[in-house]
Amino acid sequence: MNLKIAIVTDIHHGKDAEAKKGGSALRLMADFAAFVSQEKPDLVLDLGDRISDEDPETDVILEREVNAAFEPIRAVCPVHHLCGNHDRDFLSVAQNEEILGQSLTHQILDAGGWRIVLWRADTRIQRPDGFQCPKSDIAWLANAIAEADRPLLVASHVPVSGHSQIGNYYFQRNPGSSTYPQHAELVRDVLRASKVPTLCLAGHVHWNTVTTIDGIPHLTQQSLTESFVMSPENGAGEACGAFGLLNLNAETIDWQVFGADAFRAVIPVEQTARRWYRPLAGFDDVPGHIERIERIATFQAQSKAAE
Repeated sequence: MNLKIAIVTDIHHGKDAEAKKGGSALRLMADFAAFVSQEKPDLVLDLGDRISDEDPETDVILEREVNAAFEPIRAVCPVHHLCGNHDRDFLSVAQNEEILGQSLTHQILDAGGWRIVLWRADTRIQRPDGFQCPKSDIAWLANAIAEADRPLLVASHVPVSGHSQIGNYYFQRNPGSSTYPQHAELVRDVLRASKVPTLCLAGHVHWNTVTTIDGIPHLTQQSLTESFVMSPENGAGEACGAFGLLNLNAETIDWQVFGADAFRAVIPVEQTARRWYRPLAGFDDVPGHIERIERIATFQAQSKAAE
């Protein structure tokens, strides 16, 4: 049985800012709506950051305009939303719920032989400390994983892989803002406890990436309106128009991102159920390591003296 999920993230409707082309968001949402109409997925995931925040009054208007852009999509299939940090800088979760017409608490959906975990952890940046992941959010995820009896897709706005941000326009010099800096490792330990095939999906970093940790692939999808990946040869200054399609069945994970920053990854489901050895201790704490290094140093010194 196949589960087909269309994905859009980091829409950033509003003014252009940095490399985000927010002024093109509604036009690109119309393209996404046409894509959904053609593909007829089982559901749509919106991974958050629907707007580029300005102030409380403007943000309500922007969120409502994005919500209207989802209406033709809702006519095709259910849409499930998550909040990103820009949806929360000036607005509460309750305000987002009122605009979108759905609950934005944690949720579990069973479909197509898979379990979709909508992990709507706190995404409001607590300045100056950054993202904070409450214990209650982590405990909820741990319980969802403990009860899983089928393959899991864990969707969130903020990635927890902790993967390198080298080359990322926003986060190379701000890596702590790319994840939950104090809690991502703890969340990965929670994920490690999964006894079933497990896949993680997030937005936020405006990058198509696959990072595998403990056998669990962590995917991050490109923003709908991002332009930093565009070179002069392929349209500098234009939004890449990224949206994705995730096909899940018992054998294969097939994730494809469309638009000018196209990407594809195909992963066997079976290998996502394997958990790796825990990382080795520091070399100096490994039995026999210091003695081995001393033997090598002695040999090299003797060899140099004999030259």
